[in-house]
Amino acid sequence: MAAHRLGAAVRLCLLLAAAAIVGGMFGFLLVWGPLVVPGWALGASLLVLSLALAVVRAFLLRRNAASGEQRSARRRSPLWVGIATVAGVCSVIGGVGDLGATYTVLRPPGPGFCQAAVREHSFLFAGGGELYAVGLGGFGRPVSSWTADDGYQPIASGSYDFTWEAEGALLTVHGGIDPVWPALHDFDCPARGS
Repeated sequence: MAAHRLGAAVRLCLLLAAAAIVGGMFGFLLVWGPLVVPGWALGASLLVLSLALAVVRAFLLRRNAASGEQRSARRRSPLWVGIATVAGVCSVIGGVGDLGATYTVLRPPGPGFCQAAVREHSFLFAGGGELYAVGLGGFGRPVSSWTADDGYQPIASGSYDFTWEAEGALLTVHGGIDPVWPALHDFDCPARGS
């Protein structure tokens, strides 16, 4: 019976991994305290967990077969193998696309469950960033973006102002020598605690 429950846990982890990766492809991420977890990283973690559970399940099935218990002749479903393969490939592609990116949770947090997070990236002489509105459960959605010359990262450089107002947040990024455009970014609070 434990092997049966482990098989269900493996399938659940695979479905959650696929959902996390699809969410990441649409720009969603997860914020947990000061930690920002992109969809591809959450999906990869769930894939590793499903693999570990599958190994434990295989060990239990083998042990049960050695002790003489009847074992069902159930084979791996191509559907689950396909989901795992596609999720793994998409996770690797997402990870490669995120090389060199930095994530920052902006302080102070907003009212209730409101927060803001930023992803900055640069490649050669181009840079950019995305602002995420984070609400209840730590789920963040993209709300604004900017580009910068010479791979400049204003958040990592501390060249920004961030404030919460009555209904939302206002982020102002400063370019200095390297221009950043647009400079103003705002969003309404996605989750109010009242």
